[in-house]
Amino acid sequence: MISPYLGIIFTIIGYLLGLWLFKRFRLPILNPMFVGIITCIILMKITGITYEEYRTGASYITFFIAPATVSLMVPLYRNLDILKRNFIPILTGILVGSITAIVSVIVLSNLFQIGNELKISLSAQSITTAIALPLTELMGGVGAITSIAISTRGILGAVLGPVILDLFKIKNPVAKGVAMGTTSHATGTAKAIEMGEVEGAISGLSIAIAGIITAIILPIIIKIVI
Repeated sequence: MISPYLGIIFTIIGYLLGLWLFKRFRLPILNPMFVGIITCIILMKITGITYEEYRTGASYITFFIAPATVSLMVPLYRNLDILKRNFIPILTGILVGSITAIVSVIVLSNLFQIGNELKISLSAQSITTAIALPLTELMGGVGAITSIAISTRGILGAVLGPVILDLFKIKNPVAKGVAMGTTSHATGTAKAIEMGEVEGAISGLSIAIAGIITAIILPIIIKIVI
């Protein structure tokens, strides 16, 4: 019988390897999450364990996603004055970003004639896993597909986000935080924290608000278009 702890071991090995490679070479493509995913796939192929067997152990780590997301509010508390001064612009940015993320997925899905189940599964990819997975399954989507989409979006956001912000000469730390948190959730927030405490704090707030907004409006939009 395969030990359920292999899922935990593979995940930790993959992430630590990715973290070491990123610190060693400082290349965006060596994002710890991306390297971790590839490493886990390779280890699963070598050992012959199935995804279900891997998930049994990895679920113990997945449990901590929600508490970890909540902990992102700590730097926000330290920068409460900035939040109060910029509350309306922050809320507006998150609202527009959340709606745009949903609509763009649906429009592109219709353009490429993607089935309803896959369309639903991809619609919640811009929010944190802790909210997206139960929301997707409640609407009739596939949680595994949503999880892959979330990971991919987070990695792309962390890698390309800073490049795009520089390209458009976005210097305001609040704007950077809203952009990173709304579009690429926890992975983007990890990158935002590297940019600065304000960026990280606002990005963490954006995760929570974007999740709430999406949980409210996504089921309504899905009922209209499907």
